[in-house]
Amino acid sequence: MTKIPEIQALVAQHKDEIIQFMRDICAIPSMEGQLKDVGERIAAEMNKLGYDEVRFDKMGNIMGRIGSGKRVIVYDSHIDTVGIGDPSAWEWDPFVGKVEDGVLYARGACDEKGSTPGMVYGLAFARDLGLLDGWTAWYFGNMEEWCDGIAPNTFVEVDPKVRPDFVVIGEPTKMNVYRGHKGRLEMKVTAKGKSAHAASNHLGDNAVYKLLPVIAGIRDLEPKLGDHPFLGHGKITVSDMHVKTPSINAVPDEAVIFIDRRMTFGETKEAVKKQVEDLIPAEYKDSVKLEELFYDEASYTGFVFPVDKYFPAWAYEETHPLVEAGQKARVAIGLKDVPSGKWNFSTNGIYWAGKAGIPSIGFGPGDEETAHTTRDCVPLADMVKATEFYAVLPSLIP
Repeated sequence: MTKIPEIQALVAQHKDEIIQFMRDICAIPSMEGQLKDVGERIAAEMNKLGYDEVRFDKMGNIMGRIGSGKRVIVYDSHIDTVGIGDPSAWEWDPFVGKVEDGVLYARGACDEKGSTPGMVYGLAFARDLGLLDGWTAWYFGNMEEWCDGIAPNTFVEVDPKVRPDFVVIGEPTKMNVYRGHKGRLEMKVTAKGKSAHAASNHLGDNAVYKLLPVIAGIRDLEPKLGDHPFLGHGKITVSDMHVKTPSINAVPDEAVIFIDRRMTFGETKEAVKKQVEDLIPAEYKDSVKLEELFYDEASYTGFVFPVDKYFPAWAYEETHPLVEAGQKARVAIGLKDVPSGKWNFSTNGIYWAGKAGIPSIGFGPGDEETAHTTRDCVPLADMVKATEFYAVLPSLIP
């Protein structure tokens, strides 16, 4: 029994608290993986709501547990954000934010603090109404922006060493159920040259010039990439470039480009790497090298979990029991019955579903197109409404 009227009554009763909680966590900067302060604010709310266990894990993510049943569900919400860039580009304080026409504009409002209040309150309401009987339910507020999937990887393999049966990812989905997205491989190409004074550049070997055919090849490669009816077309772009030179009056002796390659189904890591390798001219093979990127940076607690930056594509069918449960939950709380969808960007689903094979769906307020922009925002009515979805979902999973 889903107890929708009771859930909706609880959400209405606590609406102001849910909104204030959202404003509070957006007001706390959590850039560059610095989760401690916002994590403590979230912990305080979970303790107020009577969670059975509330603590930080070794990486510094915040976790809250309700129940100790055999079935395990995780609500995943990353609580770090990208930076604000040029402060003058914002028309309002990105942390104080503003509310206009019922929409909260603030850094992280869409990506992805908007799902946290609903998840935290939704699980507590589900418990209070007996909808979590037989479940162990976790809220997992984590670091994601700098390396997708590393936090859930530590959840399963390091702390608390729990492999959930189901995961709900709170990245923005416009209040629809999402069931997959493309994968990604991050690479770099390094060209080595020989330095010389710019006035005698003929004595040098310009590393930048060696990358020009590679850059042009990447620019022209996309139409040749794989395609999939649901996930869509593969994507590739040069995302950054670093040059090493003794001075601005010298020939650079090293140049590096970074490549973001979005992979659809049917594309393998080996094939993707070969596509880029083939762009390196034969005469440069000895001095221009392709490498996969590797993530081994310490979190703010000093915890290191080395992982390569390869993230497989994933998707579930409309008929998967978790997807169907998500669709039933949407309809049960009064949302229109619409087809499930997919993200264009990447989420922690690359580990949960892509690497670990754990059934996962996405549901969250907000539109991913405002993520990482100065229009980062979430409709407050949707942010509150999402609480109902998170509360009812476990009772609908067969």
